Amino acid sequence: MLKAAAGAALGVVAGAVSRVPGFGESGVAALREESKMEAQTKLPRWRGFNLLEMFTTQSREDWQEDDFRWMADWGFDFVRLPMCYTLWIEQDDPYKLSEQGLARVDRGLELGRKHRLHVCMNFHRGPGYSVNRERTEPFDLWKDQAALDAFCFHWAVFARRYKGVSPSQLSFDLINEPPKMEPEDYARVARAAAGAISEIDPDRLIIADGRDWGTTPCPELTDLGIAQSCRAYAPIGVSHYKASWMGRSEWAKPVWPGMEDAGRTWNREALEEFYRPWAELAEQGVGVHCGEGGAYNQTPHKVVLAWLRDVFEILKSHNIGWAVWNFRGSFGVLDSERVDVEYEDFHGHKLDRGLLGLLREM
Repeated sequence: MLKAAAGAALGVVAGAVSRVPGFGESGVAALREESKMEAQTKLPRWRGFNLLEMFTTQSREDWQEDDFRWMADWGFDFVRLPMCYTLWIEQDDPYKLSEQGLARVDRGLELGRKHRLHVCMNFHRGPGYSVNRERTEPFDLWKDQAALDAFCFHWAVFARRYKGVSPSQLSFDLINEPPKMEPEDYARVARAAAGAISEIDPDRLIIADGRDWGTTPCPELTDLGIAQSCRAYAPIGVSHYKASWMGRSEWAKPVWPGMEDAGRTWNREALEEFYRPWAELAEQGVGVHCGEGGAYNQTPHKVVLAWLRDVFEILKSHNIGWAVWNFRGSFGVLDSERVDVEYEDFHGHKLDRGLLGLLREM
């Protein structure tokens, strides 16, 4: 469903999954035969990480070139930049732009292109909405026309600023993890923003996160010719064990397989069912990528590795790429501060070689 020009620029060909290194044609074929589904072919199977230098209102650091360099050196080809719009406006006015703030965004793209990583720019906070509760927005993206107008204005600025950059190098992910809502409410926002972008740059690759915080695919958007993004956080009892921002007072200790969470038992088969709607979406000709995934540093390391292997093998069987949240930090391969990992020194950072090895294999 992606535009022909974008597809040509991306160099996507049917059957690419069978040539993915590290898994083997027989393994992929067996999983494909078992699922009885066609693989996702509209996007490359990008693999990489999220970088967090601009994702909150308080973010002040600049992108670190070493992050981009090390990703590329380790064989990854994708970086997602979740960003907060308040970092490129002035005086809390959504229409008053800061060139200094936008230059920070520019540098993220420049570093990605320099190191041959596809850059996905995402509004982690757009006018009127963020999954983060650090700021109360002055309007509601899902209800207020003023918020939607400002949201489309910002995406139009990005479309104009980066027009001419190949879709093989840059994509736009409209808004991070829209909440639970009626499909038509999300469709109204996604259609308006995609239209604002395409009017200026019709070749730009556009991605829409699934509804329900990225977990539910959106068949109501298939006619737009844009891609969609899922999540690798199920079950939450494994991925976010003891994460304070989740608001849980009690947590069952994670195990894998056999995790009891949200009223069901989670194992490989449950994960396959969880991702089946996304595979069915891909069968309709929609590009699918997993924009975030991973586990918080309180989850036992052995559980993380066993669970992620199942998650990524399933995604791989459908030729769906992914980006771990994050690269450096509590979910990442560097400086995660896990207490049950024997870290390796890496240029002054603490490297989780076990997690890195699994990700490179996947």
